[in-house]
Amino acid sequence: MRKVKTASGATAVQIVHKRGKQRLGIDHIGSAHDQGELELLLQVARERLVQGQDELELGWEPTGRPPGQAVVESTASAVLWDALSSVYDGLGFDVLGDECFRQLVLARIVEPTSKLDSIRVLDGLGVAAPSLSTIKRTLPRINKGDYRDLLARACWDHVTAKGGVALVMYDVTTLYFEAENEDALRRVGMSKERRVDPQITVGLLVDPTGFPLEVHMFEGNKAETTTLLPVIEAFQARHQVRDLVVVADAGMLSAANLNALEDAGFSFIVAARQSKAPAELQGHFEAHGNYLADGATFEVTRPMGVGKDRRDRRVVWHYLSARARRDQQTLNKQIERAETIADGKAPIGKHRFVTLEGATKGVDWTLVERARAAAGFKGYVTNLDPDLLDGPAVVATYRDLWNVEASFRMAKSDLAARPIYHYKRESIDAHLTVVFAALAIARTIQARTGLSIKKFLHALRPLTSAVINTGTQTLTIPPAISPEAQQILDALPGQGVH
Repeated sequence: MRKVKTASGATAVQIVHKRGKQRLGIDHIGSAHDQGELELLLQVARERLVQGQDELELGWEPTGRPPGQAVVESTASAVLWDALSSVYDGLGFDVLGDECFRQLVLARIVEPTSKLDSIRVLDGLGVAAPSLSTIKRTLPRINKGDYRDLLARACWDHVTAKGGVALVMYDVTTLYFEAENEDALRRVGMSKERRVDPQITVGLLVDPTGFPLEVHMFEGNKAETTTLLPVIEAFQARHQVRDLVVVADAGMLSAANLNALEDAGFSFIVAARQSKAPAELQGHFEAHGNYLADGATFEVTRPMGVGKDRRDRRVVWHYLSARARRDQQTLNKQIERAETIADGKAPIGKHRFVTLEGATKGVDWTLVERARAAAGFKGYVTNLDPDLLDGPAVVATYRDLWNVEASFRMAKSDLAARPIYHYKRESIDAHLTVVFAALAIARTIQARTGLSIKKFLHALRPLTSAVINTGTQTLTIPPAISPEAQQILDALPGQGVH
């Protein structure tokens, strides 16, 4: 710790971080213009040094407290808390009027942990934390008060405040539980993380930037194709919307899903299953040749459904040479595996290119050649008119689907949606509502500041204010705000110059 005279004649108090003779950094505590201010700043610096920092002697005895010396009564990360609260309120989440819910959401952004341990997180921020019994009473209130509906409405108002929304994007993920036994909700199913633990399936609907609009929970063994319509129907009933484009991956592709979306007034772009590629591509190759420039598209018509439910669908096929190289590498590995099985050097199992004729094993080279011809192609099924959205535009629109995956990654990593410390359906659903609100706030912060949540927290959490008792008065000393931190604060709603 040191005192430095500034050009203006004030005295700056700083904490210098060193390793040996190497200076690692400097924390500027503040500048004093009289002896009283200087004593207060020195006390703030002492308080920070107590937290594990080394101290440079300035000529006072660190132990003992002279009569009348100022003391720090408390510290708080008020800048960070106010910034998070401003985004919470700016999104309209304050309509809930539930302070405990607000604290659970914001604490999850700062340090995702259990509901019990969130009390410690809030205490560390200098926020008056709710009791455990208050938290336990809040969880059932989240469901009974239909907080998810109010939050979803606020999210929709947020994204439509500056104009209409042309499309939404949908995908699913799974959240597993470290539990031995299944129940009616937590079931073993097709895991996105290739696990065999009981899990739940989560469907997420977002706008093109990845901002969440709807989140729904399903049983862990629920097929992906059966999750799309309940989410879209709930979304439509809540907001009374039509004329939107729904973008989803191949896991949502079924004739029934597409018909239902169309009948509800929605357009769609859904990735085509590659199993259809060889036949559709072969027809095009026979008519037009098999050369296609890198990035080029062509279109075919595919009948989908049976009987009265049959409808012809537009399919846009897109070719990329980089994708072709990746596909060929994967095919080579699959062929090597098939040859190993055919030679009797590996056990028989279900394999794409292995054929069985009686006891004879072999490689289906006709199928191999079809697969090689399809390398580099990806298809997209849509009901949009070509005059409205041509082939390249369909491809470009679908590519924004990665924003859903980015939101899932944020929910799983930065917000730690799992592990889930609950086992009752109602509590798990309440937990998912907390994560939904936290994701909306995190996405807003990321969009406004251009920073990841980790970098945002790293910049603002160290900015602590201190309440100091001088013996005659109690003063609150705010932290020094760097230009970088001020730039972050100015980008957030309700955060002016500090």
